[in-house]
Amino acid sequence: MIAHDWISFLSLLPHPEGGYYREIYRSEGMIAQPNLPFRYSGGRAYATAIYYLLEGHQVSSLHRLRSDEQWFHIDGGALTIHRIAPDGSYEAHRIGKNTAKGERPHAMVPQGHWFGGSVDERDSFALVGCFVAPGFDFDDFELGKRDELLRAFPQHADIITRLTRD
Repeated sequence: MIAHDWISFLSLLPHPEGGYYREIYRSEGMIAQPNLPFRYSGGRAYATAIYYLLEGHQVSSLHRLRSDEQWFHIDGGALTIHRIAPDGSYEAHRIGKNTAKGERPHAMVPQGHWFGGSVDERDSFALVGCFVAPGFDFDDFELGKRDELLRAFPQHADIITRLTRD
């Protein structure tokens, strides 16, 4: 299948960070706010999961979450997840199926890290599954602002410029 087929088949919608998504799981169980770290504004589901598709001409803009996020490759080409830690260190995680090229089927992004993604081949796409625990809430989602990120992490100007919209 090609990207358009997956978008239609899975009923994916545009995501604010770029690409397309659809929530496919939200646990019924909730963690009450007093049992969560102070960074959460209220209770959260135990966990959530989405399908996420990024086409080769798109990027997942730099953003950060208050929860850890696990990424699992499903179909298409390799996707590079670009991650900037709070201390300014940078890592690139290539998720895909070609282990001979250093790809892995899974990557994890710790809470509080800035991250975004790009498809390695412009004429391809990547379909992944993302699992967030405690569960995702848009109150926990922050899109990066180019000028602020450049001031904080000038050593990563190339990737920040590429993965922000400002």
